[in-house]
Amino acid sequence: MPETGYLIAAVLLCAAITWTLRAVPFALLAPLRESAIVPYLGATMPVGVMVILVGHTLRDVPLSAYPFGLPVGLALIATVGLHLLLRNVIISIAGGTVVNVILVSAVFTG
Repeated sequence: MPETGYLIAAVLLCAAITWTLRAVPFALLAPLRESAIVPYLGATMPVGVMVILVGHTLRDVPLSAYPFGLPVGLALIATVGLHLLLRNVIISIAGGTVVNVILVSAVFTG
């Protein structure tokens, strides 16, 4: 059994490392708040991330076999339509997901 002093030192070391790792992002973000590039990235990154996610999602959709990508295509149309109508990312993604799940599990069951 380790001695009490050793256990206290281990707990204090772990606490110091945890506190430091949690504080570092805040220390690094403080100078970035005054940067001119951060607002630019905040405006352009969501579009880039969504393009990558859509590409990743659609890359394995089978277009040569039944149902020929129809559920995914209709879900994509629903997602875009909801976003153009409501301008809410959460509702758009959730709505498209619901449409896809309903189509795959109830309509195009094979």
